[in-house]
Parts: sequence; structure tokens; C-alpha cells
Amino acid sequence: MQNVLVTGGAGFIGSNFIRYLLNHDNAAHIVNLDALTYAGTLENLRNLPDEGRHTFIQGDITDPDTLATVFADHAIDTVVHFAAETHVDRSITGPQRFIQTNVVGTMNLLDAARQAWQKPDGYTNGVRFHHISTDEVFGALAAGEPAFDEQTSYAPRSPYAASKAASDHLVRAYFHSFGLPVTITNCSNNYGPHQFPEKLIPLMILNAVEGNPLPLYGDGQQIRDWLYVEDHCEAIYCVLEKGAVGETYGVGGENQPTNQTIVETICDILDEWLPKASFGSRRSLIRYVSDRPGHDRRYAMNIEKIRKELGWQPREDLDSGLRKTIAWYLENSAWIESIRAKPDFQAWMEENYGHRSVLA
Repeated sequence: MQNVLVTGGAGFIGSNFIRYLLNHDNAAHIVNLDALTYAGTLENLRNLPDEGRHTFIQGDITDPDTLATVFADHAIDTVVHFAAETHVDRSITGPQRFIQTNVVGTMNLLDAARQAWQKPDGYTNGVRFHHISTDEVFGALAAGEPAFDEQTSYAPRSPYAASKAASDHLVRAYFHSFGLPVTITNCSNNYGPHQFPEKLIPLMILNAVEGNPLPLYGDGQQIRDWLYVEDHCEAIYCVLEKGAVGETYGVGGENQPTNQTIVETICDILDEWLPKASFGSRRSLIRYVSDRPGHDRRYAMNIEKIRKELGWQPREDLDSGLRKTIAWYLENSAWIESIRAKPDFQAWMEENYGHRSVLA
């Protein structure tokens, strides 16, 4: 693993992975390809460790010519594929973009890797295509059902989940049809530094700091498996180093509170750290709003395979991870200001929540 192409590396998980790789692998040079759509920002790449081993290229995975040039010019031997449209609500209002990026873009990337690496007698030694996916491809769990694992049948319930399911199938198809050396991870809900504030945890942190309403879908009893982003990055690196070609690994945080519990915990930590707010207890800011269409009730990820075969397990529990996350948002006002400058995010917040949130 010498020349690593990270797609979507200016986004939330991608930028965290770049930091992790630069800190933990002294030999890796990273080529970061990102289209800089609304959720990607160069602010996520400020003050990288050992910046000389990071090259940023603005480009789109839906453009085959760009991909061919990147592979040829940088002798790419490893792909870590994060680039995707990821927000379920946006996929419901505009699914076409999700199919174009998540399905067509992934196919283009697979084909670029195959053309660059395939030789008459096989593939260049040591190459690897790693695809980042989601537990949402498996659908929803009812109360009492066992957690998803690598054998769970696919049953996506949103355009986002369907587009990621399709990309997973394409990755496996390139392994079986062309022998492309691939691995896949299906992760649970990530949280942590640099997450775009349309997602639950950063949205609630930023609104609660300023005393703005905390919009909670439905009855707030939806359950997610929350994975601290640096734990996820460590899992991906572990799969790259030790994972078997052609295999899939589930990655989760083993934290499964309700959304209401998540929001209340954020409120309580902020009340502890920033007491005597003029609006009183931050729990009083919670507002229940209409549930979104097709909102899955519960996700949970079984991580026994990656724990037993590769020795990985999460380091952060929910309290420690949330405290690290809240501290980062409180300490990084410049990053928040950079997000404020994105007009499409502001418009989307107003359309979906009726106000422009703390970022207005």
C-alpha cells in the first residue's frame, strides 16, 4: 500500500481516514479525489499531519477520463472508496443524483481500477479495491431481531440504501467476473469531528449550543448503532492490512440507544459544560417533528466476524465518543463558519426544519 486513492476524501469519513492513514502508515502517499459537492470541503483537510504525503485533486468519479488519468499519473495501487451521496432525506427528494454518483460512479471506478491493474496473467501484486458501504442496505430490524451480519439478505428501503446496495453488488460482480481484488465494509451510523451538520448528532450539538430548537423525527424511538469515526477508520485500515480478498466485514460501534437518548445525552453534556444558559435545560429545546417517509425503525450491526478474524473492535463507548465529538465542535468555530457559507445547506435546513439552525 504505497499510492492510495481515497475518493470523497474531503468529506466527513474520508477526511478522518486520511488523517488516520497519515498518522499510522509512514509509507503511504494519498491521492484524494473529491468533487467538492455540498458536503465536501477543503476545510476538512486543514492542518493534515505530514501534508507532503497528501495530494488533492478536484474531480468526479462519474468522469471516466479523470479516473484513468489519476490511476496513470499516480501509479495507484490501493483504492479506498468513500465518495457517495449519503443523506437519506436528500435521496427521497432527489434520487437521481444518488444513482449517478453511487452506482454509475462506483462502476466507473471499478472499471478504471481493472484497466489499470489487470495484466495478461492476473493482477498487479498487492493491489486492493476497498468499498465503504452501509448497514442500511439490509433494511430495518424489528424489536428483538438479531443484528445484521455479513449473511443478512439485502432489503434497502430508501433510494440512498438502494443505491449503496447496487454499488455493493457491482463490487462483488467485479470480483467474481474479473477477479478484481476487492473488500467491502458495511458500517453503522458514524459520528465524530468534521461531520456535516445535516446529520443528527452535529445538528443537535450546534443547535443546542445556541438554544435553537432540536428537531426530532417522529417519537424519537428509532435505534441506530453509533460508530465513532476514528474507530471506523481503524477498522478500514485493519481490513486493508489483514482482510481476505473478496470478503465483506460488518463494522459497528456496539452503541444502540434511541435517537431521543442520543439527543438527551448531548443536552446533558452541554448543560454540564455550558451551564446557566438563558433558556434553561437544553432538553426543553427538543421538538418532535413529522417523521420522514419510510423511516427505518432500528439498525444494529454484528461485528463478530471482524473481531474474531481481524482482531478489531471499537475503542469508544457512547459517552466517551460523544464527549470527544462535542468538544471538537465547541473548539472549531472556523470550521462551522465555513459551513455557514454554503447556501444550498442553508436552503435545505429551512426547507426541512423551517429555520436555518445555528448556522444562519
